[in-house]
Amino acid sequence: MRTGVLYVITVLIWGSTWLAIEYQLGVVAPEVSLVYRFAGAAALMWLFCWWRGMDMRCGWLDHSYFLLLACCNFGFNYLILYWAQGYLTSAMTSIAFSTLLIMNIINTRLFFGKPIAPRTAIGASLGIAGIIALFWHDVAAFDLSSGALTGLLLALGGTLVASLGNMASVRNSNRGISVFVGNAWGMLYGAIGLALYALISGAAFIVDWQPAYLLSLGYLSVFGTVIAFASYFLLLKDIGPAQASYTIVLFPVVAVVLSTLFEGFEWHPNTVFGFVLVLIGNAIVLTPVEKFRARFSRAPVLPR
Repeated sequence: MRTGVLYVITVLIWGSTWLAIEYQLGVVAPEVSLVYRFAGAAALMWLFCWWRGMDMRCGWLDHSYFLLLACCNFGFNYLILYWAQGYLTSAMTSIAFSTLLIMNIINTRLFFGKPIAPRTAIGASLGIAGIIALFWHDVAAFDLSSGALTGLLLALGGTLVASLGNMASVRNSNRGISVFVGNAWGMLYGAIGLALYALISGAAFIVDWQPAYLLSLGYLSVFGTVIAFASYFLLLKDIGPAQASYTIVLFPVVAVVLSTLFEGFEWHPNTVFGFVLVLIGNAIVLTPVEKFRARFSRAPVLPR
C-alpha cells in the first residue's frame, strides 16, 4: 500500500510540474526562480525535521554526499535541462530525460553491484519506446542541426547528473540516514549553490508578483520539491532505483493529459500507442513476479 501511494504521488505531482514551470518562465531568470523554489523547500524541510525531533548532525563524509545530492538533484541538473530546452522542444527534452530509467539501472549495477533483472530491462525498453511513440511527431520533425545536437547533449548530460544524485540518495539510505534529513541538507546546499551561481552570472533577484507566478512557485516548492522528492527517494529506498525510476517514464503521460485539458493538445494514433506501451512496460516492471512464484510454490498438492 505504501509503495503504491508513493508511486502515485510521485507520478501525479512531477507529471504536473511541467505545466507549472511554464508559469515560471519570462520575467524572472530561471536560476533565480530555482533559488526561490529550493530555498522555500529547504525551509519547509528543516521545519518538518525540527517538528519531528530528527537529529540533523552528520559526519563530514555524509555532508560530501549531501553536496553531491544538492548539485545533482536540487540545482544544477535543473539548470542544464533549462539550457537544453533553449535548443529543444519540451517533448524532446522529456524523451531525453526518460533515459534516466536506463541510466539508473546501469548506475545501480556499477555502484552497488545489483544485477539487472530481465523483466526490468524489457519493461524499461517498452517504456522509452512508448515515450518516443507518444511524441512521434516531434521525433519525426527533429532536425539534428548543431543547435539541436547541443540541446540533446545537454539534456542527456543533465539526465546523467540527476542519475548520479539518485545514487547519492541510495547511498545515504544505505547508511541509515533519513530521507528527510538528507533532503533538508541537500535542498539547503542546493539553494546556496544556485544563489552563488546567480550572483556570479549577474542575474537580478526580482520577483514576479503576478498570481500565476507566485502560485506556481508555491506549488513547485511544496509539492514538486518537498513532497515529490521525499516520495521518490522513499521509493528508491523501498523498491530500488530500477523500479522507482519507472515513474520518470510516466511523467510525460500525465503531462500529455494535462496539456489536453489546459493547452488543447490533439491526440493521434501514435499517442494511444505510446500510452499502451508505457502502461505495459509499467506492468512488467512493477508486477511482483517473485511473490507470485513463491506463493504458487507453497501451494498444497491436491490428491488425485
